[in-house]
Amino acid sequence: MKNDGIIIVPDIVNAVISLACCLFLSAFGNVALGQDRIGGQAQGQATADKAETTKQRAALPVITLSPDKVQLIGVRTAVAEYRSLGKEIRTVGKVVPDETRLAYVNTKVAGWVKKLYVDYTGKEVVKGQPLLSLYSPDLVTAQEEYLIAIRAAKSGSANSGEIESEQQELIKSAKRRLQLWDITDQQIAELEKNGKPQTEMIIEAPLSGIVLEKMVLDGAYISPGMNLYLIADLSTIWILADIYEYEVPLVRVGQSTRVTLPYQSGGAYQAEVNYVYPTLDPVTRTVKVRLVMKNLHLLLKPEMFANVEINVSSGSRLVIPGSAVIDSGMRQIVYVEKKPGVYEQRQVTLGLRGEDYVEIVKGVAKGDRVVTTGNFLIDSESQLSTGNE
Repeated sequence: MKNDGIIIVPDIVNAVISLACCLFLSAFGNVALGQDRIGGQAQGQATADKAETTKQRAALPVITLSPDKVQLIGVRTAVAEYRSLGKEIRTVGKVVPDETRLAYVNTKVAGWVKKLYVDYTGKEVVKGQPLLSLYSPDLVTAQEEYLIAIRAAKSGSANSGEIESEQQELIKSAKRRLQLWDITDQQIAELEKNGKPQTEMIIEAPLSGIVLEKMVLDGAYISPGMNLYLIADLSTIWILADIYEYEVPLVRVGQSTRVTLPYQSGGAYQAEVNYVYPTLDPVTRTVKVRLVMKNLHLLLKPEMFANVEINVSSGSRLVIPGSAVIDSGMRQIVYVEKKPGVYEQRQVTLGLRGEDYVEIVKGVAKGDRVVTTGNFLIDSESQLSTGNE
């Protein structure tokens, strides 16, 4: 066909259109085919997983016993349920003084002991009670300087009618020196009243308690900072108990404990967990737990041993009786009753252990009935039937 100089060939046009349609249909078919393949692979994987799960379940050992054998073995079961897992930790503790109620007695000046008022270890003292008297030449000199400063101030006031600032600073400096040497304001007031230095300094008890150590003798020379007495307030004491590492997660600050003395008949004391130490003893594999308690009538003495009972509760957990678990060392198994006379072996993962029950983390669901009595004989039957040793 010829139109205005342009030659149109119908066959060629039709061939081009047909080729384009074929290419479009081919591309669309490949996309659809790819989606079908992906969907088929996902479905095949799900089918394979389901088959694998079914295979694993089928691989679990199942033992069937006749009613007579069940009765002969004495099989008993219990239901896995959620309940509080109670446990009582029993251990031994040692009585020690409360470290916050200990005090050393010493001085900041050198001198000689003139008299001991508390002259033996174990004596009970009260706060402010005289412990010893001390003669210190340095202390006498400091008192004389303070008195001289006061006299000079009074003399200057009488002559000029005013107190010089230098004299006031001198008085303050001399007084501050006495205070830094633990001279009380009452003793300084007596010094001003008497107008002459005291040759002996009285050392008083800083707290009420028992003298645990006495490191000074009558007439001894004392150096600054030398410890003279160790006094402990034993009205409140500590008990240090050892807890095995697997029991440490069950113990927390604030728990109430029961303390008994093995050499005393009857009676128990109430103590409270005050602190769990952050270190482990590598030899005994235990952690120190500190208990605090009132020591009425000072019945508990330092270095005594005491029995400690800590009642703990883990809250609601999925548990079964501990007798249902067969522990081979390498794994823990239980037998679940599928129906009367049919028992399925399950490998389980255990959690916390209580007095009579144990937590189940994996392997048993709520409502499953586990064998608690006769499970060892069922396990023997299972090994014989499967040929395992």
